[in-house]
Amino acid sequence: MNLGYFRSKIGIFSCLLLFAGSLNAQNSLKDKHIEVALRMLGHKILQSVSDSTSRVLPVIKENNQYRIQFESDFAFTSEGLVAMVKDIVDDTEIANNYIVEVEHCNTSEIIYSFEVNETSKLDIIPCGGRIQPKSCYNILFTIIDEELSGAEFITLLNSDSNPQEFGNGFYAIILALVIIILIIFFYKRKQSLKKKFNSNLISLGAYHFDKNNTELIIDNQKIELTSKEAELLHLLYKSVNDTVERDVILNMVWGDDGDYIGRTVDVFISKLRKKLEFDSKLKIVNVRGIGYKLVINT
Repeated sequence: MNLGYFRSKIGIFSCLLLFAGSLNAQNSLKDKHIEVALRMLGHKILQSVSDSTSRVLPVIKENNQYRIQFESDFAFTSEGLVAMVKDIVDDTEIANNYIVEVEHCNTSEIIYSFEVNETSKLDIIPCGGRIQPKSCYNILFTIIDEELSGAEFITLLNSDSNPQEFGNGFYAIILALVIIILIIFFYKRKQSLKKKFNSNLISLGAYHFDKNNTELIIDNQKIELTSKEAELLHLLYKSVNDTVERDVILNMVWGDDGDYIGRTVDVFISKLRKKLEFDSKLKIVNVRGIGYKLVINT
């Protein structure tokens, strides 16, 4: 792996970290904005029953749901609660689609709920005008995930709109696109390297012969060859199933080196046979008085 490739991987990984950090920071700020808005809603509910001294307890987030808790009991009307929630949500722009539930503190029973859906323009608001008695209640505010359609996404890219107006769906799409691009990039690079790597390999039965790296590969195990062993094997391979004369072998492999004796070829053939013994269909046959041939039985 060269230095440029290594640097490119570090650069891509760093970009992903920065993107994820930016997304987390934006989500954190959005959560704080929502919590402040919901505390405003809690105070408005208490003020509606002339309670200006009781506290709204810290808002608790559970996934996309926020729980507003109160120090004191209160009564409410369904119409009044709906109006107060809509006022706060519209003023703070914390959500377009949401569900509000009123939970009894002691029994965890949902005694009232309604849904507002700006996307489909379908609001579900039951029990208009009903008065709920004074008791201990929690308000559960759930934000419904807002998906971007293809047309909306294209509109966003071609406009000056603030991406935050489209919610987390926008960032999810961007992250998904980045991941897909990276998968395609690394897959193509892997295929390119694999193709380049395989071009150096010669198939010999169950073996792969890498002449450049002077090694045999079988079942992911590498068997090292000397340079002369690799040259000898390559010469025999080029004339597979045909006899290569001893004098040709000496001339092609050892040339004018003079670094051989009468039985040099026999010694190297013996070494190659030992290294090729894991495939019984692959043999180097001695043709008496002539030379050797590499035989591959299919």
